Amino acid sequence: LPELKERIEIFQVHTKKLKLEENFDMEFMAKHTPGFSGADIANVCNEAALTAARRGASKIAKQDFLDAVDRIIGGIEKKSTIITPFEKKSIAHHEAGHAVVSWLLPHANPLFKVTLIPRGNALGAAWYLPEEHKLHTRSQMMDEMCSLIGGRVAEEMLNGEPSTGAQNDLERLTGMAYAMVQYYGMSDSVGNLSFYDSTGARGYEFTKPYSEKTAQKMDEEVSKLVKDIHDRTIKLLRDHEEGWKAVAELLLEKEVIFAEDVEKILGPKVKPEYA
Repeated sequence: LPELKERIEIFQVHTKKLKLEENFDMEFMAKHTPGFSGADIANVCNEAALTAARRGASKIAKQDFLDAVDRIIGGIEKKSTIITPFEKKSIAHHEAGHAVVSWLLPHANPLFKVTLIPRGNALGAAWYLPEEHKLHTRSQMMDEMCSLIGGRVAEEMLNGEPSTGAQNDLERLTGMAYAMVQYYGMSDSVGNLSFYDSTGARGYEFTKPYSEKTAQKMDEEVSKLVKDIHDRTIKLLRDHEEGWKAVAELLLEKEVIFAEDVEKILGPKVKPEYA
């Protein structure tokens, strides 16, 4: 997949025949589309042109591109989705939980915006502008996992029990936890071992390259890791409960808020020491 510089060049190719607003920031759009292929970027440009045409504009604005990215990643906006007041409040606090945890942890991805507008299967979403690292440290992965479980923890704090809304978050969290233990040797208990076959040479083996005892140890280590992540996230949100609830209330009021809105409530984004 293209890196930042390559995405800038791809945007330049696909916007040559488009009428853009003055001083259009191509680098901003490239930063906003990490993981996008050339075809994805072409779709963004086409969708942005259609979005501008629908509102009768003579030039394509940055917001048209952002709306196009939202549509391509999240799906079509579902204005007809019926959400009860209880659900809307829960969703707002869930998304605020993600936003606040990522804002307060130095290695979590920088927040771009948070929305309550349903798209695809999602009833809300927190959008990030991840930095494109070639290597990921244990600290980075731990902070990202706390950010992932931030929504679930927020619901537990608000309602006293979890809901089904965190399924995708938990899938990603579980995958990262097992990767740390099984693939990256980031577990003191299991040790510096990796059971990932990057070559594909093992093919269709019917046996695992580790014993049942080791499998049990890995399962226990993953459960402990996730519990530690959960406990750390609860403490973080409790310590900043007033700010978390303020972000959720602002989200309920506006439906879409941006990083600058969160900064007004929580202060500047916490950054790693080496930044």
